[in-house]
Amino acid sequence: MTIRNVLDQLDRIYLGKPEITKLCCTALLANGHILLEDVPGTGKTLLAKSIAKSFEADFARIQFTADLLPSDIIGSDFFNMQTQTFENRTGPIFTNILLIDEVNRAVPRTQSALLEAMEERQVSIGGVTYQLPKPFFVIATQNPIESAGTFTLPDAQLDRFLMSLQVGYPGADEERNLILQTISKTRQTVHALMTNEAFLEAQEEVENIRIHEDVVTYLLALIHETRQHPLVEVGASPRATLALVKVSQAYAYLNDRQFVTPEDVQAVAPHVLAHRLTLTLEGDIKSTKRQVLVDVLESVTVPVEKV
Repeated sequence: MTIRNVLDQLDRIYLGKPEITKLCCTALLANGHILLEDVPGTGKTLLAKSIAKSFEADFARIQFTADLLPSDIIGSDFFNMQTQTFENRTGPIFTNILLIDEVNRAVPRTQSALLEAMEERQVSIGGVTYQLPKPFFVIATQNPIESAGTFTLPDAQLDRFLMSLQVGYPGADEERNLILQTISKTRQTVHALMTNEAFLEAQEEVENIRIHEDVVTYLLALIHETRQHPLVEVGASPRATLALVKVSQAYAYLNDRQFVTPEDVQAVAPHVLAHRLTLTLEGDIKSTKRQVLVDVLESVTVPVEKV
């Protein structure tokens, strides 16, 4: 089975959002973490669980709450009274795909426990460093509207997410199909379609996708424009530049091409860059991060020759 089979299954389960499921698979192929944002009831958790179950991989889920401790995530050392020695108890983060529900409900101290794991795929417990399994992905959900009982994710943690996706409401036809499925009690079953080995091979193939110098120049122009935009206080970082390259390669791979086009860059740029920008006070009042990126995409000249 291939990543295309996984994508087809997700489209059958998560109705009406083929572009969202495609972008999720793109992020995983690019070896990155995903932040799913939207109001409650739009299927964020369903999508995340369906993605996790589509692979023959270990899966764990953590519901973030205000009283959650870092040791509840990464594990801790404890003293064994029988052996009179300290032993390590690993946490749920030692898995392939980690689903974090409502990531912004944990206190900053707990949120910071994810930083090392998300960036370096390792955790430190009691002064000892432990490598996480391969592959390792975090799929987190949050409701950006509700503020009661939540803690804003720090920029350092937001930057660890390769892509931020706004799920949105389904269309009328898709919501109708959802109702009919519920009434008829027909439920799509999620099958594990891809092994870890096959997925890691697909990631290696993504790294071989070519990107022409003209497309690199175009990509850099977009990045620099985010830094010069009058409504942006902090633009895209060099880490964001490399992320945009990787995601563009993965998106081209999913489109069955061996090279990146400007259209690939345009399709993924808002989802790779939006959560990494900091707007000025005027920008927060007049616009949004995604609208700023629309302006950026419209202002930068696209290479004429497709390579």
